[in-house]
Amino acid sequence: MNRREFLNASAVAASAVVIGGCATGSADLLTSTHSSAAGAGQRASGHPDSHMYELRIYTINPGKADALHNRFRTATLRLFKKHGIESVGYWMPVDTADQRLHFLLRYPSREAREASWKAFMADPDWKAAQKASEAAGPILAKPPENFYLATTDYSPSVGLGNVSKGGVFELRSYTTPPGRLSHLDARFRDHTIRLFAEHGMGNWGYFHRLADQPNGDITLQYFLHHASPEAAGKSFKAFGSDPRWDAARKASEAAAGGSLTAANGVKSTFLRPTDYSPTR
Repeated sequence: MNRREFLNASAVAASAVVIGGCATGSADLLTSTHSSAAGAGQRASGHPDSHMYELRIYTINPGKADALHNRFRTATLRLFKKHGIESVGYWMPVDTADQRLHFLLRYPSREAREASWKAFMADPDWKAAQKASEAAGPILAKPPENFYLATTDYSPSVGLGNVSKGGVFELRSYTTPPGRLSHLDARFRDHTIRLFAEHGMGNWGYFHRLADQPNGDITLQYFLHHASPEAAGKSFKAFGSDPRWDAARKASEAAAGGSLTAANGVKSTFLRPTDYSPTR
């Protein structure tokens, strides 16, 4: 992104990230129409992560957050594990007016994902937990938003509990003009993640959407870790004024023939881990 875009993105860093999907519905088992650390961010092993990830976002009906969280604590996580669905992290926005549960799941493959969810949805224990939790009305305001992801080749290994206790996560989503995602990746790989780390930002995980997902060829989504939203603001201010960043930005945009982010293509939300999140 150019300097103007960077400053605009930093100014709205606490705003909600918009990822897509709408309508009405409830229950963890629903899928949307989209479905059927080190240091500078280098992998410790040097080998690509072969897992498939799934980012899910649940918009909670007013007054139903406790019911949803209790269902995850007492039933959903246990049943996910039973059926081979690995829980990586669960987060709620720092802005409490934004009642959306964000969570990241991991599978050996897409085929494994489909088999696991089929078994999960058919499990009598899940059906009973869902029914009990929604006795007073539906928990979700609309069907879940979900996206299938793979880590980039420069992402740190996405593990459980691989950040310090406390602090906040930041989910950032970048949309590029057509044909420029590879240029954005090169800038992150060669410059950005190292500079993020130098300016106190934790590189936690970088992802591309799979090819058949919405905007899969123009989207980069990633998680950073900060001591606080205020610390993030200071880090981004220092990062934005770093002459090495300015040089990298100019060189990458010259190579690509223009900005690497589309208009309004940078979205951000700060997140706090839930008390049942493996990563917190």
